[in-house]
Amino acid sequence: MGQGGEKTEKATAKKRRDSKRKGQVRRSTEVNTAFCAIAMFGLLYAIWPWFVEQMANVFRVNLSTSMITQVSTGLNIDEVLALGVRVMLSFFGALFPILGTALVAGVAANVLQIGFMFTTETLKWKLSKINPINGFKQMFSPRKLVDLVKNLLKVIAVGYVGYTDYSNLLEKFTGYVGQDIHASFIDIMRTAFIMALKMCLVMVFIAVADFLYQWWKYEKDLKMTKQEVKDEYKMMEGDPKIKGKIRQKQMQMSAMRMMSQVPEADVVITNPTHYAVALAYNEKKSAAPVVVAKGQDYIARKIREVAIENGVEIVENPPLAQSLFAMCEVDDEIPEELFQAVADILVFVYRQKGKIPARG
Repeated sequence: MGQGGEKTEKATAKKRRDSKRKGQVRRSTEVNTAFCAIAMFGLLYAIWPWFVEQMANVFRVNLSTSMITQVSTGLNIDEVLALGVRVMLSFFGALFPILGTALVAGVAANVLQIGFMFTTETLKWKLSKINPINGFKQMFSPRKLVDLVKNLLKVIAVGYVGYTDYSNLLEKFTGYVGQDIHASFIDIMRTAFIMALKMCLVMVFIAVADFLYQWWKYEKDLKMTKQEVKDEYKMMEGDPKIKGKIRQKQMQMSAMRMMSQVPEADVVITNPTHYAVALAYNEKKSAAPVVVAKGQDYIARKIREVAIENGVEIVENPPLAQSLFAMCEVDDEIPEELFQAVADILVFVYRQKGKIPARG
């Protein structure tokens, strides 16, 4: 593959924005899993006595001996439904802090990784998603192989930590003989939660490694070829050839508009051949003469031709023509320092045309 086809260039800002808009972001699901697991087990470890008490209350209130006796004597359908709803609400009340913490942890993990983002692009229906050939290719793609290896390593590492701690926990069971059942149960569960938190710690290491890998993979997938960068630049800034043609067209239109004003000029001051500046003065519209057209070489020649065709006076004054050309743009009033020189020429022109009487 030639150099132009190799993806060696970093992604542009536009490429990154387009990728994010499509839902393609650097995100590790292992980070979400680790966040949620740590949040859930950490909270359970902190509130375990309260949680046990809440669960015991569910059974004590709703599944007590008296309730069982009542059920055995017969309940109508409404009473059974009411009991079921009451039990479910009691369970939900005990589980709500844990489930809510997991939800918040999942959202926080996503925000930390990719920031706030909302897109419907990933929900759009695409035919390629149900294409069996594409599905078969994805099953044996390098990405799936990496995911398989990652999951195997995770199971082995987490399983090893869990097995080691579980073996130690079994050795403690004999110490609970003759002890208070409730206290022993609390202690066993705390030990189990410590084991779970250790497993979560392993998951954190896996999540960090996976996040770094996903970052590297994301940047690698976003890379562009030199040609793609050039094409994007052309699309954003415009093709230089097209921009040149537009500029040329604009200049032509400006020249045509400028030429259309030459017949209205009072005088054209020339260099005599290199520069030409057409001036018009209307005391009702402006306080000083205005440049209605200017140009050099070819444009200067066209201005002179239009002036001759329309009977506009042409006056050769190289220093004044050069000064006007350098200091004024089309539609500008002439600068104050040139008033006197231009006034002398206009007086001469007006006398030639009989607009003001000749000197006696």
